[in-house]
Amino acid sequence: MTYSIIAKCPETGQYGVGIQSHFYGAGNACWARAGVGVVVTQAMALIDHGPLGLKLMEGGVSAFDALVERLEEDPEPEFRQVAMLDSNGEVAAHTGSMTIPAAGHVIGEGFSCQANLMWNESVPQAMSDAFENSDGLLSERLLSAMFAGQNAGGDIRGMQSGRILVVDSHTKEKEWEGVIVDINVDDHPNPLEELGRLLKVNSIYSEFTNNGYEFELEQSEAEEFPEIAFWTAINLANKGDLERGRELLGIALNDHDGWKELLIRCSQNNFFGISEELVDKLLE
Repeated sequence: MTYSIIAKCPETGQYGVGIQSHFYGAGNACWARAGVGVVVTQAMALIDHGPLGLKLMEGGVSAFDALVERLEEDPEPEFRQVAMLDSNGEVAAHTGSMTIPAAGHVIGEGFSCQANLMWNESVPQAMSDAFENSDGLLSERLLSAMFAGQNAGGDIRGMQSGRILVVDSHTKEKEWEGVIVDINVDDHPNPLEELGRLLKVNSIYSEFTNNGYEFELEQSEAEEFPEIAFWTAINLANKGDLERGRELLGIALNDHDGWKELLIRCSQNNFFGISEELVDKLLE
């Protein structure tokens, strides 16, 4: 009762999944692990296919063989819709004969689009076309495909939840370090719009943290994200740019009284290089 896309980016090697459904918590049907692969299990979903499918691929089994093995263990495979993608970019998908129409899947080069309980049969192909004709980050391309699926008719019941999950191409020592994007919307009247908004938030926070606070913050971004304005202000002030530091700090202070209190509390123990002297200069 869902439409989804799994895909590998040919440029970065990253792979991920995008999903949307009129059912609470559709993101629970998505599974991905850096350096291993991606699984989505939907229709009358058997969640076992997610973690156990990943385990098979982690052991070197291809997406096709992993899917075959999992379906052989499934007591009701014809009620399922499952797709898998391995680290080599091989894709395999299954739409059971008993899934609620319109249902089907389209497999492309390094990706698969699948849908069931749709208004019409054009949804998977519309998603496929949108993905192939898009560019940019994998997360953005996944979202474009989902918008196309919705515009083609989408879930016959409407929308409620969605998720975009993207992982790295290489296995990490700590599994969670391989997650690049993981945005979940469990209950929303327009989850695709909300996923798009959160992708923007995720992007600027990732840029902020990954660059060690060393990036140019646009005025519009500072006003939209006062927390980033606050910490950027501290960083600039510590480097001697008090004028810009005061300007950005003012945005945070105007947003919420708690930022001034945080500034004062940090200065008591010189956290983040915030001294009482710096606070005095910033608040002049």
